[in-house]
Amino acid sequence: MSRRRHSDENDGGQPHKRRRTSEPIEIEDRLESLICRVGEKSTSSLESNLEGLAGVLEADLPNYKNKILRILCTVARLLPEKLTVYSTLVGLLNARNYNFGGEFVESMIRQLKETLKSNLYDEALYLVRFLSDLVNCHVIAAPSMVAMFENFISVVQEQDGPQVRCDWYVYAVLSSLPWVGKELYEKKDVEMERILNQIESYLKRRQKIHVPMLQVWTAEKPHPQEEYLDCLFAQVQKMKKDRWQERHILRPYIAFDSVLCEALQHNLPPFTPPPHSEDAVYPMPKVIFRMFDYTDAPEGPVMPGSHSVERFVIEENLHYIIKSHWRERKTCAAQLLSYPGKNKIPLNYHIVEVIFGELFQLPQPPHIDVMYTTLLIELCKLQPGSLPQVLAQATEMMYTRLDTMNTTCIDRFLNWFSHHLSNFQFRWSWDDWSDCLTQDLDKPKPKFVREVLEKSMRLSYHQRIVDIVPANFSALIPTNPIFIYKYMDESSSSLPGYPVTIAISNAIINRSSNDEILTILKDVPNPNQEDDDDEGDSFNPLKIDVFLQTLLHMAAKSFSHSFSALAKFHEVLKILTDSDEGKLHILKVVYEAWRNHPQMISVLIDKMIRTQIVDCAAVANWIFSPDMAHDFTRFYVWEILHSTVRKMNKHVQKIQKELETAKEKLEKQHSRRKDSGDEEEDKNSDEEDGPLEEQIERLQEKVESAQSEQKNLFLVIFQRFIMMLTEHLVRCETGGVDFNTPWYKNCIERLQQIFLMHHQTIQQYMVTLENLLFTAELDHHILTVYRQFCALQM
Repeated sequence: MSRRRHSDENDGGQPHKRRRTSEPIEIEDRLESLICRVGEKSTSSLESNLEGLAGVLEADLPNYKNKILRILCTVARLLPEKLTVYSTLVGLLNARNYNFGGEFVESMIRQLKETLKSNLYDEALYLVRFLSDLVNCHVIAAPSMVAMFENFISVVQEQDGPQVRCDWYVYAVLSSLPWVGKELYEKKDVEMERILNQIESYLKRRQKIHVPMLQVWTAEKPHPQEEYLDCLFAQVQKMKKDRWQERHILRPYIAFDSVLCEALQHNLPPFTPPPHSEDAVYPMPKVIFRMFDYTDAPEGPVMPGSHSVERFVIEENLHYIIKSHWRERKTCAAQLLSYPGKNKIPLNYHIVEVIFGELFQLPQPPHIDVMYTTLLIELCKLQPGSLPQVLAQATEMMYTRLDTMNTTCIDRFLNWFSHHLSNFQFRWSWDDWSDCLTQDLDKPKPKFVREVLEKSMRLSYHQRIVDIVPANFSALIPTNPIFIYKYMDESSSSLPGYPVTIAISNAIINRSSNDEILTILKDVPNPNQEDDDDEGDSFNPLKIDVFLQTLLHMAAKSFSHSFSALAKFHEVLKILTDSDEGKLHILKVVYEAWRNHPQMISVLIDKMIRTQIVDCAAVANWIFSPDMAHDFTRFYVWEILHSTVRKMNKHVQKIQKELETAKEKLEKQHSRRKDSGDEEEDKNSDEEDGPLEEQIERLQEKVESAQSEQKNLFLVIFQRFIMMLTEHLVRCETGGVDFNTPWYKNCIERLQQIFLMHHQTIQQYMVTLENLLFTAELDHHILTVYRQFCALQM
């Protein structure tokens, strides 16, 4: 490639200068584009594209070596789905330029150290896998790769490190073996045997208390839900038994074997895993999601068994594609369906299983829930003749297994299913699910159908849901979401406070002020007080009843009307809910008035928390109160609780961020003065720092107050859970009945859900929880949940 600089004495300088600086930038952009796009669809073969690109890069090495190194290290870290393509490219470059190969290996090791230091464990995993595949390309010598794996496995001998740290290093080694196991065993069989024996010994003594908390299904049939390391070890062992054969990894370097085997190899520099630090955040353990086996895909290619390494490779590659393209659903769907080797496997079954595996992953899915819905819709559009049938089969299987499905996963299942139906005119073969009509309404199947219809109504309207569902499902159809106004007409005139509701109604119509409304409410008798009691400011439930019932009734037309009403009479509501009882009662009134419209309850409570009419602890107390016992297992109730906890957490994070910003600002001022050495500036320093220090002090107090509120919220939630579960267990023991009812399963799994969904925040308060609530005296059924949670970060 020509790099000649054209000069002309009469160019006038400036245009020439611009051309000279833009040309390298254009070339760098072109290089980046060429490297990133290699391996995509092309009229030429992959091998010829790789050979051509290696020639281009070799010619550009003298001028753009650093840029090429940087791009190749980045794609190795961020595009794992093209791992073998890029390892082959590096192999070809190493065969042509030995020094470049050495620099690349050093850059990769540097990058590996940085990713581990920065807690980027997924990216570190891809780098380890890439390095191992360079052994196949004759870039790295097999003995030095084995030595690196030995250093990784030495971590399991550490005395004080957490189990999740050992898990990651073991997983890094095991998950590289499908790519490089054969090559390493041929060169270093004794050492590799020793490594696998050490791994087996570690897996046998490893604690697995956490597994039940992470399983999608509690039943082991028809498909066991295995812990990820156990499953991968079984897959590697089977691969070893099959003489390290596998048929699903694309290996373009085989075509270049005659060139690559001539290349000089590099030894990896000694790599010692960085020591454990308190700041390290290791990946949580996982359970492998299994929904299909070879019997579920009767036509076409056979699905690899759950312990075949092909299953691991296919799933890993599909996860890579989703991770790389999840922001663009159309691209993501197209990439999944054009998976290399798709004719050798039942691809649609693998895709559906991997997508649901991610959606149901505990504690959190890798991406937002709605992404999986839109991705599945896109896949159905691209494969209308086959994928919808596989999806319907998966839905049917999940429905039949609802009895043993984790409650958190049921939530995600119903969210996905209702959203999916709304995109396909709510068409479904409901009659196939008529078995749920003969079961108690608190059993998982009827409960699921009812919640799906409830959620579908949010995405449609009541009459539409009535029309699409068969008449015999009427018991599960949501009630018409109308407001229940207890002061509706003169038949309610005997109710206490009825005359005041008419006065309030007229005052609102006449646009009276907050003060005028409060004057009207002054005359409302307090049912909690004796006639001779003059304490006018004590909690008066009737005041809240008459005012809020009337206000919400008049604003019942839409969400917007209700929001405007709360905003206009915010001052009145704040005064009425001045006490904890007032806050609890206002939530009770909202529930009584809108009990047929769960979505309205959710959005009104959300608005009341935002406007500080009620606080988070009041919402938690209300959810666990006897008034809510009837709806305690309903989906919307837990939607409200999780939304409340998230708001509290975000509030704390926001103040903490403000405090950090203020501290950084003060530090910058100090360092600026220190650097300038200006005496005059030193004199003015106190004047400058004063307001900032005061601000920091105020923010410090706000952070402490918010954290105290946050801790109190979790204490309230866990305390109420413990009380309810303990009462249930004692009642069942006394009555001699089985405690494991649908209500108990739902409640204990909701407790697990709180731990899992808010695990990062809860970990800050572990000592308090252990000292005050989760003590050794607690019933072991409840204490087990806490111990499972603790084991997740052990």
